[in-house]
Amino acid sequence: MSRAPVTKLLLVAIVAAFGLQIWGETSGTDLVALGANERTSVLAGQYWRLLTSMFLHGGFLHLALNAWGLYQLGTLFESWLGSTRMLATYFVSGIAGSVASIVWTQMPSVGASGAIFGLLGGLIAFLLKRHEALSPQGKSILSQLVMWAVINVFIGASTPRIDNAAHLGGCAAGFLIGLLLRERGSYRSVAEA
Repeated sequence: MSRAPVTKLLLVAIVAAFGLQIWGETSGTDLVALGANERTSVLAGQYWRLLTSMFLHGGFLHLALNAWGLYQLGTLFESWLGSTRMLATYFVSGIAGSVASIVWTQMPSVGASGAIFGLLGGLIAFLLKRHEALSPQGKSILSQLVMWAVINVFIGASTPRIDNAAHLGGCAAGFLIGLLLRERGSYRSVAEA
């Protein structure tokens, strides 16, 4: 985690937001009032919801799964490609996921998963672009990332109340960003032959 300070900061932010969310809910405030991504409100000009919804979660399990995914992908992304690129990819992908959600989903949505899928898509694109130069370890990492993406999209498509539009929108944005990124030295020491 010492090589991933932004990942650590984002983890603290989503956990702190969950604490505020629990406090708000005990006061009778629902997720929409707290800043959930909700189509009617966003189209009425409350664009901040595209961002605030990335820090809210639908329960402890939702938070735990997203925190685990952020820890795994954020640490890898940040150590390979840098903190600034990780942060930019996270927020651009998260907002893209929120936009996809209001376009294709009727229900309010919350969660960091659109941004996390953006990190996943970014890593996949980054490695695919360098496929020929990858070491066996790098190819294994790429295969695992693709498998993780496929499994999660399948779970999202087959489970009610999971906002697969946000996942796919975030992943697509991250993929496009990943095609543009250049590596740092720490990436070469692990992934290239």
